[in-house]
Amino acid sequence: MGTQTTAVIVNLTEESWMLHRSYGTYQVRGCESGEPYALTRVEARSAVMDLGDKRTLDVPISASEVAQDLCREINSDGGEESFFGVFVAAGEMPSDEELRQGRERLASFYRRLVAGADREWERSHSYLFINDVERRAARHLGLEKEWFYHPRETVECPGCGEKIKPGVAVCRVCGAILDREKAVSLGLASPNLETPAAAAAQN
Repeated sequence: MGTQTTAVIVNLTEESWMLHRSYGTYQVRGCESGEPYALTRVEARSAVMDLGDKRTLDVPISASEVAQDLCREINSDGGEESFFGVFVAAGEMPSDEELRQGRERLASFYRRLVAGADREWERSHSYLFINDVERRAARHLGLEKEWFYHPRETVECPGCGEKIKPGVAVCRVCGAILDREKAVSLGLASPNLETPAAAAAQN
């Protein structure tokens, strides 16, 4: 694999990383919505070694070595045996077996993080001691935890500017209908009336 001109980094998560190395800056991209994995291709590089006395030596770095170095940097960020779902594929595309092993390893690492967060929560019952990676692990595993607090996304009502949850049928402040079909199905609006306020105005 050392003779290949490119190597492929596979990322099983939505997280992306920007890495600065002596031989270049790299972004390892995360999965977009609906993607089972994300790929980042890297090429061979060369580094300059200072030999002293104004002498230098160009050191070639294969694409495989670049990719392995980047993956080590990412995966070592969580302590001993940490794994953040990033690995180098053996070929141009990851095999089913590589993906299976990667997902199993990621789930195993995330389960250890969740177990640690459970123990911390029992001791402190404080959100301050639960870190983002542990919350990410719980989310990835689909677990509902008392300590898994994350701010809810909000949008602005186009009628009054009030912060509301996405998917709301009718604004609770100004009565603007934001999703007519949903509002009608819930009995919150008539198909022939724009808003409850408009209905009152016609009576």
